[in-house]
Formats: sequence, C-alpha cells, structure tokens
Amino acid sequence: MTKRPNFLFIITDQHRADHLGCYGNGVVNTPHIDGIAARGTRFERFYVANPICMPNRASIMTGRMCSAHGARHNGIPLSRNHTTFVELLRDAGYRTGLIGKSHLQSFTGLPASNAFVPQPGKHVPAPHLRDAFKDNRHSEAYDLEHVGKWDRPLADRAGGDFYGFEHVEVAADHADQACGDYLLWARSQHPDFDSLTGPENALPDDRIKAPQAWRTAVPEELYSTSWVADRSVAWLEQRAREDAPFFLQMSFPDPHHPFTPPGRYWDMYDPDRIELPPSFGKSALKPVRAMREAMERGTDPRDNQSPFAVTEDEARAIIALTYGMISMVDDAIGRVLARLDALGLAEDTVVIFTSDHGDYMGDHGLMLKLLLHYQSIIRVPFIWSDPQAPRRSEVSDELSSSIDIASTILARAGVQGFNGMQGRDLFGDPPPEAVIVEEDSQRVMTGFDRPQRVRTMITGRYRMSLRHGEDWSELYDLRTDPDELHNLYDDEAHAATRAQLTETMLRRMVALQDRAPLPAYRA
Repeated sequence: MTKRPNFLFIITDQHRADHLGCYGNGVVNTPHIDGIAARGTRFERFYVANPICMPNRASIMTGRMCSAHGARHNGIPLSRNHTTFVELLRDAGYRTGLIGKSHLQSFTGLPASNAFVPQPGKHVPAPHLRDAFKDNRHSEAYDLEHVGKWDRPLADRAGGDFYGFEHVEVAADHADQACGDYLLWARSQHPDFDSLTGPENALPDDRIKAPQAWRTAVPEELYSTSWVADRSVAWLEQRAREDAPFFLQMSFPDPHHPFTPPGRYWDMYDPDRIELPPSFGKSALKPVRAMREAMERGTDPRDNQSPFAVTEDEARAIIALTYGMISMVDDAIGRVLARLDALGLAEDTVVIFTSDHGDYMGDHGLMLKLLLHYQSIIRVPFIWSDPQAPRRSEVSDELSSSIDIASTILARAGVQGFNGMQGRDLFGDPPPEAVIVEEDSQRVMTGFDRPQRVRTMITGRYRMSLRHGEDWSELYDLRTDPDELHNLYDDEAHAATRAQLTETMLRRMVALQDRAPLPAYRA
C-alpha cells in the first residue's frame, strides 16, 4: 500500500451475530456482508462493552468501558471532554465522516428517569454542585441530536467538529420513525412525507400481527437505509478526488424495532418458514416468567423500548421482518462497496462491519434487549477485511470486545493511541482471559422491581452475570449449555467454578480501572 489506509466502518443497530449468513444463518440472505467476511477475518467471540446503544457506541468511539467514559446508559451523552479515536485520525490528517445513526447524544427529548431529589430538612446544593461532575452534560452542547431542536442540519450546528467527525449527516431514531438530517432530506423529496410514516399511515396487511410491526408506506428509495447508502456514496465520490486518507462511519438505524421493512423487503421472508430458537419458552428465570405472564394477562403494553414476551406466531413474524430489514441493509452495503471499487478506492480501504448490540429475537420467548445478558444480546458480529492482507476467509475465536475497535483501527493507521484506552489491537496484542459487559438501567421494567445494575464476564467457557441488590445471579457453561437454559450459580457442584470465576472477574475489572488522567508531577 503506497499510502495510509482508508477505512469504511459499517455499523448496524440491534443486530445479533447469528443473523448473518457468514455466521451460520441459513435463512437470511446477506451475500455482500458475507463477501466482506470471505475476504477478511470474522470474529466468533466478539462482545459488546454494554448491550445498549449510547453506552456501547461511546465505548466504540473511546476504546473505554462505560464506567470510564461515564455514558452508562441511554440518556447520558458522551462528554466532549473525552477523546475519541476519530479525533486522533483527524489529527493525523484523515478526512472523517459520519453518515447515518450517531447516538452519542440523546435524541428523544423525553424527561430523564433519574434526577436529583432534594431531601427535606437539609440544605439543597446549588444546581452546579448537585453532581460529581460540574460539567454534567446537560448544556446546549449536548442537544445537537435532540429531535425537537433539529430545524436545520446537524453539521450547521456542530461547527465543523462532532466528536472528531468533520462531516456529519445523521439519522436519529429507527425504522420508518427515523428523523434528524434524514427527515429534513425526506421532506424535501416528498413534501407530504409525514403522511407516509407511522402505524396510522401504514399500508393494509392482515398477514402480520405483532407488536411494533406495520407495513410502512415509505417507498424503498426514501427509506433511511437507502439514504445512508446514497449519502455515503456521495461522500466517497468527493474523497476519490483527494489524496488524503479517509475514515467513513456508515451507520444504519436498522434492523432495530419498530419492524417496518419497506417495499419488497416487507414480505421477502415467510413467517411460516421461520424456525423458533431452541430456547423459546424454556427460561425459568423470574423476570422471564413475569414478562410471559404479563403478556398472557395483557398488562404489558409492548410498545416501547423495554423487553417483552411474544407468542410463537409473533416471534416468527418479527424475525421474518427483521430478516427483511437486514437484507435491505445488505443490498445497500453492496451498492456502496461496488461504488468504492468503481472509484478505485477498494484496494486502499479497510472494510469493517459490526453492530452496537444484539436482540433477543425470540430467545427464551423475548424480544428487544436490556437486563438479561444472553448471548443474543451481548455477542455481535465483527468482521475486518484488509485488502493488503491475504485474501482468504479467516475465523478468530479469541475473546474480543467493542473497546478493541478503536485500538485496532489506530494501529492499522499507524497512529498512537491516547492514555486511558482500554482496548487492544486485535491483530497485535494477546487476548484477555475474560471480557466484561456492563449495564446500568435507569428505570423499572417488567419483571423487576428496581433499576438493574449488572456486570457480566465471559471466559473461554463460561458466562457469569452478577446483579447488585438482587438475590439471584447467573452462571452458564456455554460449552455444554449454549442456549443458556441451566443456571448454575447456586449449584453446589459448581461452587468451586463460581469462586474461580469471581476471582477472574475481579482481576479483569481491576485491569479495566481507569489510568487517566496522566499525572502532572511525580508527587
């Protein structure tokens, strides 16, 4: 390679690892993503740092755990005081672009579930003294993705720098509810675009009856997936006229719920031909039983971001629709890769594919994400295709994490990382003995009576999840129980294993304690 490599970093949303052909799925059609894997390395044991959008995207950007960068759950933006690997690339002369979903800041505008509560009889601190951080990320600088304030492009409001990205075109939210810069564009293309979106404007179709599923009236060419691909192509065409290396993050809002694949993708897959996961309806955990009972009683609305139970028919329908969304994303990726090649950029461009977290998709009879760290939630695809590496398909079984992405990209670009990065170079550093997944919820959800704090560890054989304030935790032998049906945490026969894993978890969490900032003096 005669110049520094370019990078095309592709991210999907809420996309579990085994919903790709190259990861063993024999139903969903993903030839273009499979082609990336055929030319590169596919990581079998790649885990998120956090199974929620904002926290894990912040971990990808910083190469740091959520406990280090502070964006512990949705609603807490990534601080502009935290360095990102994209800033380092830009500092090294890279042109940087983000097209599609960002979600480094909140976009709903809904009131926070947690707030400072004054205590009667005590002096209440002044507003700027009510948090451990005086810069508590509540200022206008963190409203750039707020949908209620998106009256003009984010680029016009970001001042030429958004976490290191010099160029930004952002789609907030998901499916046919996507908004942000994308919605500004869609309304310019179709003056009455809002009359095409949402369940109230859906096309009639009595074949699919499932929560958060409707046949959108938005045509394929106006759907967010197409927009992300088209705008990415336009940005790449500009870069082809320059000599500087580039980093493009192409981020698709799908296959996240609601389930609204447009046009031919709506009925591309037949629900009657979808097989249910082996674990469907088999979990004995208390919250799973509670969600199932709430579904049967009709007391769970199942219309929000919280996980919920589904019937067999609902599960088949939602999986089929999700496959349609994935196939549309795959087709869009194919168009971008073809244009990358036609522009003469492919031989200099490392192509990377991953997702920010998974989805239950019927595992244990559940949908969506949060709270229960089954493999379907915490294990995601990660594929790395380097045109200068041997052109053959390779598979890595090493334990890997979202925090490793930043270090690996910087290493390939020949850029030194910053102090405090916690991930490793996937091709140059040895794997850890375990990876950690963190989750701090901010609200009570069906099956629980309090917000949850969970820490999960995955080793070569086991998954252990410890819960703060609960009288139960989880331990599974992934070698003998890949569907995570038999909780061994309180099994006396596995007491020694539990003790050894607890020590391993403690050692790994110590290793992940923050090493930033650097000292100003020796003493």
